[in-house]
Amino acid sequence: MKIVCSDPKSGKTMQIEIKEDIASYFINKKIGDIIEGSIVELPGYKLKITGGSDKSGFPMNKSISGTVKTKVLRKQNKGKNSIYTRRIERGNIVAPDTEQINVVITEYGDKPVESIFPQKEAEKKSENERK
Repeated sequence: MKIVCSDPKSGKTMQIEIKEDIASYFINKKIGDIIEGSIVELPGYKLKITGGSDKSGFPMNKSISGTVKTKVLRKQNKGKNSIYTRRIERGNIVAPDTEQINVVITEYGDKPVESIFPQKEAEKKSENERK
C-alpha cells in the first residue's frame, strides 16, 4: 500500500510505501479521520485522510458510505450545455483492496518534513534548472 502525504506549507507531496502489517492499521478508517504520523515514519505529526483509490484505480468518494463500488451520475458543465456521465467510485472507508491513501498534514512535529524525507537527486537538478 502507498501513502501519499501532502504538505500544505510547502505544497510538496511525498510517497511512502508501507508493509502489510502497517497497512492493516488503516483498514476501516474513513475519509476525514485523523491518524498519528508515527505509523508512517512521521513522529509527532497528525495526518488527515483525504481520499484514495483501489487496485483498479477507482477513486474513493466521501459521500458514499461503506467500502462498495457503485456507479455515480456526475454532471459536467461544458459551456451552455451540461453533460452527465456515469462513473464507478468506491466508498469512503479504506478496504483491504485499497492501493493508495491520500493524507494531508494537519499538525507538524519537531523535525521538519525535509529532514525526514530528503529530496532526490533528480528533483534537486530540476529545481536548479528552473532557477
